[in-house]
Amino acid sequence: MDLETESTIRVDTAMSSDIAKSCNKLLDVQKQISTAEEQLKKLQEAEALLSEQTIPNLMQQAGISLLKLADGSSVEVKPFYSARIPSTKTEEAFEWLRQNNFGDLIKNNVTLTFGRNEDEAAKNVVAELRKKGHNVNQTEKVEPMTLKAFVKEQIQQGKNVPSDIFGVYVANKTKITTKE
Repeated sequence: MDLETESTIRVDTAMSSDIAKSCNKLLDVQKQISTAEEQLKKLQEAEALLSEQTIPNLMQQAGISLLKLADGSSVEVKPFYSARIPSTKTEEAFEWLRQNNFGDLIKNNVTLTFGRNEDEAAKNVVAELRKKGHNVNQTEKVEPMTLKAFVKEQIQQGKNVPSDIFGVYVANKTKITTKE
């Protein structure tokens, strides 16, 4: 269509008005979502403060770790363990695990999945396939739940685990069980 030869352009103003109203409604909904997300974040921070500090401290001052109520509900404070290997510390973490005889926690993946205690087998297969001209990708990882269980076990046994390379977080956490 040649616009220079057309003498008039027709725009349905009712449709453009509906589009504008819908766009404004979208902006309003997006703003509400943002506000709700901010409120949720504040509530989660308040929950963490109560669960990990306020209630455990009060129960510790009272000399109790479990409180059972007449209605059958209970309040208990238990240790909570978390660990995560930051992407910038992966090599350092794997090296530490291997040097301290925990290399079996590391999984190697080369299209085939290698499990615990199979580090050498994975490396040999990759080397052999590369010698044969295959483009092989090898990935190594420690499963998150395996790492968490390992860290918990080591700490409970009084052993040192480098918190900086394993992102260790230990806290007391309040668990409230209600009778339903």
